[in-house]
Amino acid sequence: MTMSATDRKTLLKSQQGELDAVLMYNALADVVRDAEDAETFRVLAAEEGRHAAVFKGLTQQILTPKKTKAVLLPLLYKAIGKKRLYPLIAKGEYSAESAYAPVAEKYPEVQSVKADEKRHGDTVLALLRKDGGNASPAKAIIAGTGIALAAAAILCLKNLGKRPR
Repeated sequence: MTMSATDRKTLLKSQQGELDAVLMYNALADVVRDAEDAETFRVLAAEEGRHAAVFKGLTQQILTPKKTKAVLLPLLYKAIGKKRLYPLIAKGEYSAESAYAPVAEKYPEVQSVKADEKRHGDTVLALLRKDGGNASPAKAIIAGTGIALAAAAILCLKNLGKRPR
């Protein structure tokens, strides 16, 4: 089957996102206070690496991970805490699941990746439920600055990959 330009673009964007998520989850594992969270993030990083390999098998292109999320999300964790950050991470996983749906129909190997993204979102949210979502024992959230930083970082993340016309 010949790959359409649209599918190729989606697969390359997906491959890049998975590579970036490997760095992001490993960076989060290095800064989170809870050992279970850290271990969960390391497992998710490994799974995202396997996902990137699936997409590489389809695109036959080697990509380099971008460090933006790996820098921003640990800062957000420190600024706004897990109670606010983890739902944002889960939302990204659920969005990936939706984005993969069209190509999963054409490329069966993407189906398991798509299913994993939902599970990843559920897994990250489960980390909040296990302890009631307390961001930190010290309540070290700096309200004004932390929220402003979070808003700026979220805007940056949303605009990643968008190019001015």
